Amino acid sequence: MTQLDGVVKPKSKRSKRFLESRAPKLTEDVKSAMIMKGGNTSLTVTQALKDIYSLKKPNAVLYKKKNITRPFEDSTSLEFFSKKTDCSLFLFGSHNKKRPNNFIFGRLFDFHVLDMIELGIEKYVSLSDIKTSKCPEGTKPMLVFAGEAFDTDNDHKRLKSLLIDFFRGPTVSAVRLAGLEHVLHFTALEGKIYMRSYRSLLKKSGCRTPRIELEEIGPSFDFVLRRTHLASDDLYKLAHRQPKALKPKKKKNISHDAFGTKFGRVHMQKQDLSKLQTRKMKGLKKRRGEVVVEDQDVQAAKVAKVDG
Repeated sequence: MTQLDGVVKPKSKRSKRFLESRAPKLTEDVKSAMIMKGGNTSLTVTQALKDIYSLKKPNAVLYKKKNITRPFEDSTSLEFFSKKTDCSLFLFGSHNKKRPNNFIFGRLFDFHVLDMIELGIEKYVSLSDIKTSKCPEGTKPMLVFAGEAFDTDNDHKRLKSLLIDFFRGPTVSAVRLAGLEHVLHFTALEGKIYMRSYRSLLKKSGCRTPRIELEEIGPSFDFVLRRTHLASDDLYKLAHRQPKALKPKKKKNISHDAFGTKFGRVHMQKQDLSKLQTRKMKGLKKRRGEVVVEDQDVQAAKVAKVDG
């Protein structure tokens, strides 16, 4: 590939296909995540990164070598690896005396760090510690968030958005009932975030609707919120901008109420009700005798008027 005046021109068909895959699209590909560890890590952090990778597969890249970097001080290495692997999400694990068992969840926009949130692991139960059958690889999870902090506190709101981006998986048009078997539950309580992973079991209930039971499969985390690096409101709004082609076109004179009922307004021309043809009924016709009597009364009134 050659670069001329800031424009990259491919020399071969292979490089052309590569540039086309990286070009902006109306419907973007599934977001991939980089999972890497820092210069100093503990056994807990290493095993926890592997468990998160197993939940995120196949849309994840696991780096086994150590990366001596500090994302909050310098994020250039993260941006370099993001551009190399075409990943817009990352999870960085580290361990030191000041911040033991440390996780940094983050996402990038246009290959630049958008926001990062640091979480400390206080309690951890791995996938291998819970001896139950696991969900298949690539299962799209159901995300549940509990706690008032996710709706009131700004840091927890951004953390909720980041976790949804990280674990949501591919966008699908339809889901079968048997495929809803993985549940990720996040609870914000007393300054901590509890993450639990469950497998939903469909049991017989004696009726058409099955009875649902949850079985914990791991991993299990107790997090504490540490440092945050949040994008400005303008940059955050720019990152959420959608192209006009994807926005639904507004139809005139059509509205919906709170229950989803569709209402339409039809405009008609002005009608002349005097020429309106109504239904003729025999019961509304006057009888012959009544007509004769009415005619006699009219004639008598005319004669009396003439005599007077």
